[in-house]
Amino acid sequence: MGETNQQRYIVAFEIGSSKVRGAVGIVENSGVVDVVATAEEKIIDKVRYGCIQNVDVSNAVVRVAERLQAFPALEQRTIIGAYVAIGGRSIMSRTVDVSINFPAEIEITPQHINELLRKAAATQGMERDVIDVVPVKFASDNKTLVNPIGAYARTLSARMIVISCVPQLKRMLSRVVEERSNLKIAGFICRTLAEGAMTVTDDERRLGCMLVDFGAETTSVAIYKGGATLYVATLPMGSRNITFDLTALNKTEERAEEIKKMSGNALPPDANRANTANPADAIDYTEINNYVHSRADEIVANIMAQLEYAGLRDKDLPGGIVIVGGGAQLKGFNELLAQQSKMKVRQGALPNSVRVSAGAIHGTEAIDVISVLLDASTLAPFDCVSEPPAPKVEPQNVGPRGTTYETLYNNDGEGDDEGESRIGRDDDDDDSRTSRPQKSKKRGGILDGFMNRISRMMKDESEDESAE
Repeated sequence: MGETNQQRYIVAFEIGSSKVRGAVGIVENSGVVDVVATAEEKIIDKVRYGCIQNVDVSNAVVRVAERLQAFPALEQRTIIGAYVAIGGRSIMSRTVDVSINFPAEIEITPQHINELLRKAAATQGMERDVIDVVPVKFASDNKTLVNPIGAYARTLSARMIVISCVPQLKRMLSRVVEERSNLKIAGFICRTLAEGAMTVTDDERRLGCMLVDFGAETTSVAIYKGGATLYVATLPMGSRNITFDLTALNKTEERAEEIKKMSGNALPPDANRANTANPADAIDYTEINNYVHSRADEIVANIMAQLEYAGLRDKDLPGGIVIVGGGAQLKGFNELLAQQSKMKVRQGALPNSVRVSAGAIHGTEAIDVISVLLDASTLAPFDCVSEPPAPKVEPQNVGPRGTTYETLYNNDGEGDDEGESRIGRDDDDDDSRTSRPQKSKKRGGILDGFMNRISRMMKDESEDESAE
């Protein structure tokens, strides 16, 4: 009897300052995520520094969902929900120490880890919402452990990183996606952590490295050491700041953006550098690049300042810097970052656990939303798309002398009309084909993420022991 291969579809949205981007992935039995569709819609002045300012951004979300749904890989399926990336300048991390004392020596179970996670989350005040809790290290009876589950102890303690944001961030995302677009939010995923989990290697994470997501209006930083996340922050500056600077040269924002992309260079102006500009366009490219370099230098200085805030030095991160984001496409920026930091810098890339099937998809440009797909694949299943309707069984006229025998249709009379889109429908519409037990709707939660991180940390520890 053959094994059934039930395909699991995941949908993700990333609502950034300059665009809304969506993606659909299929999780295979091997754990590989096959990205079968991506789409994006540019937006202007609706999202500032990662926070939604105008709920009309929902129109862009609907258009992206409709384009995703048009891909052949979705067949007759309908998008009904999605995981949503969460970022923005209000994202910050806080280190906390929590512990549990037991009356006698007992075996440590996942329930005890969950209690520590809850304690860590509870340390965050009501003025901020917890996005994730990331373990840094555990100790049982004052002995450090990578994975305490299964150990016997009378005390269990942990150092955790609590990632949080202002409540308005989640509230506005819910209004745009659920209330205005009628798509169920399967869960919020911290984009910076997801990008780090996907693009930073185990060796880099263990040695110590920095992830930089250089976006349009914000730049996010995550610092890793000893296989754990130590620090996360988002800076309220990005590549659009360079564009705004160039508008001071009597250029429209659109023209300034074009000049920045085509001719801007983050490195200091060099008289020996060849000028390939057309002299007929009457643009002083030396002045242009003075603006570009000055602002890029400021952004790099703020990135490196995060090391000091995390209590580290550049020598503590031999794994170097991994950079992602659209701003990283600025000519000379990565070289400037390497010069100023005195660290090696590499561009983030997709891992082997991601396959891009659709030929029109540029994986490196969509790292943000693809990382959300990969992170969501490790959580408890959630139905982001409805199953295609079962084919109707036509009545058969098989009786003697033309007698018609009625047959039952494979249809109970409920469900959507043919061609009806889930997008734009009310959440309480009856749909027997997409109804599921309440338990299956819930995302895996922080504990699932912890177990995945523990597996990675144990792998790192095993590799260290074998190397010895």
